[in-house]
Amino acid sequence: MRIATWNVNSVAARLPRLQGWLQQVEPDVVCLQETKCAAEAFPAAGARSLGYEVVAHGDGRWNGVAILSKVGLGEVALGFDGQPAYAPAGEEAGGALLAVAPAPVVEPRAVGAMCGPLRVWSLYVPNGRAVDSPHYRYKLQWLAALRVALAAEVAAGPFVAMGDFNIAPTDADVWDPSVFAGATHVTGPERQALAELRTLGLRDVVPRALKYDTPYTYWDYRAGMFHKNQGMRIDLVYANATVADAVRDAYVDREARKGKAPSDHAPVVVDLDL
Repeated sequence: MRIATWNVNSVAARLPRLQGWLQQVEPDVVCLQETKCAAEAFPAAGARSLGYEVVAHGDGRWNGVAILSKVGLGEVALGFDGQPAYAPAGEEAGGALLAVAPAPVVEPRAVGAMCGPLRVWSLYVPNGRAVDSPHYRYKLQWLAALRVALAAEVAAGPFVAMGDFNIAPTDADVWDPSVFAGATHVTGPERQALAELRTLGLRDVVPRALKYDTPYTYWDYRAGMFHKNQGMRIDLVYANATVADAVRDAYVDREARKGKAPSDHAPVVVDLDL
């Protein structure tokens, strides 16, 4: 079985690339994040024509997740029990002030399903924005609630949680730790939240890099950072022992980050012998 995760940074903007990638790489299960697409507007027809069942969870804003599966799609969960809502306290994404604070919203950041023998979660962890931001506190609350929700599933059978975690697990997972000092994605509480997830019996499936020694998965669009390989490993595959022991290969598909109008993330592809 071949599984993959990819933050596409708008499925509409990346649709031709996504369809071509699906045909070339032929994954059995794909988790997508940051689809920026309402569930009912998700462009599922192309994936279905390639043999995929599709579940999408989104509201048309800056979030959104999906699972594409060739091996079945059942027991779907849109979000998880206890998932916290976010109350932006008078501001929206990007920091623009609003006249009236919006009501708290449970954002579409998680979708789970049985894909053949495998329980799969596609996760888009909140960014956090800045350490002094309410979004950072929300991020930690979200991760704590995720740990509680997944605890019962990890030991129930083959299990994997994949997606954009917006956290680099160690300093080795960023191109220059000094650049990120004091910023989100590398702070102690965030990394501790990942460590707490691993205490459930999850392992970090670290992919190999196809060109460099560093298997980064994200490179900012600015200043040629991709070509300089100034990136981060924040797209993660967390698997229980059954799945981790079945890994035969795992790699970052840098080719999908090249060319015209790419996502700022590359897919992580994992081959399993289940």
